[in-house]
Amino acid sequence: METFLSYFQKYNWDDIKFKINNISPDEVKRTLDKRKKSLEDFLFLLSPAAAVFLPEMANHSQLLTRQRFGKTIQLFAPLYLSNECQNICTYCGFSLDNKIKRKTLSNMELLLEAAELKSRGIDHVLLVSGEANHKVGVEYFLNAVRLLKPLFSNISLEVQPLDENEYQLLNEAGVHAILVYQETYHQEVYKQYHPKGKKSNFEYRLETPDRIGRSKMHKIGLGVLLGLEDWRVDSFFNALHLDYLQKKYWQTRYTVSFPRLRPAEGVIQPNYEITDKELLQLICAYRIWNPDLELSISTRESEVFRNYIIRFGVTSMSAASKTNPGGYVVDSQSLEQFEISDERSVADMITVIQNVGYEAVLKDWESIL
Repeated sequence: METFLSYFQKYNWDDIKFKINNISPDEVKRTLDKRKKSLEDFLFLLSPAAAVFLPEMANHSQLLTRQRFGKTIQLFAPLYLSNECQNICTYCGFSLDNKIKRKTLSNMELLLEAAELKSRGIDHVLLVSGEANHKVGVEYFLNAVRLLKPLFSNISLEVQPLDENEYQLLNEAGVHAILVYQETYHQEVYKQYHPKGKKSNFEYRLETPDRIGRSKMHKIGLGVLLGLEDWRVDSFFNALHLDYLQKKYWQTRYTVSFPRLRPAEGVIQPNYEITDKELLQLICAYRIWNPDLELSISTRESEVFRNYIIRFGVTSMSAASKTNPGGYVVDSQSLEQFEISDERSVADMITVIQNVGYEAVLKDWESIL
């Protein structure tokens, strides 16, 4: 059975890096003038040469986003289920080698956290956990979805990679989307960031979206951790992955997230910085290349950047996030996965979005329909 792995192996990291860094301004200009963009055009829009065209890219991104999604921003919140993890990852506060208090929410604690989010107006929730099959496996997730389904119109998951039959069970239980990040597509150094645990298996993780696609999940979310390796090259491979998935699992919707490496317990410093201006370029490049993609920004980003980016390509944002299990009401002192930057409330974010002439969407569909 063909998967993205065989497609991925046709490309070389260093070749892509060389090409990106040797693109000319004239090539970028020709790309911007084209009506329909190819994957190669996305590579041009990522390049250092494209930086001088950022005002034009931002205006084009704004127009395309309004045409496809209107002037709307969907708000959601993460709900952390557990910080148990069997992996050692050099960039994560939940890493197995960090001597922290581990916590997994009970049914009652889960409902208390959910009730708090509901009281704030949240109706789209993203369930997140560390990667620990022995404590938080598919049965735990199915139970959580069963408990929360009456409370939220939209439930997504960002958990460890699972097998195809497990994704089918989650789909049948009413999960709307699965988010899974490769972190970096640089296979030669991937093991350095993931020295122990199931996550160190690069190929199994790389083929996860194929398993999700075969389960007929409604939406798949991809992304790379910006700061591990060269963000331009990693983002090209992420787009390559999306291009493959959209052609093969064409009935599925797709979303891209843009997590930048943030401070956390015991984590490394970023190897490759990405500035706010470069992150704006990256978001605009995705929008111009693929107008149908949903693009999401989290509370990792600053208030200033999040205020600005509302108008230039994103379609969803998290709000009032806590990145520790029980962080909303049950156990505010448990260790965060990473530090957030934008701590404003849901109500504050609604006001900010409205002040720039957009509508904050808390519920945009009903599953019964």
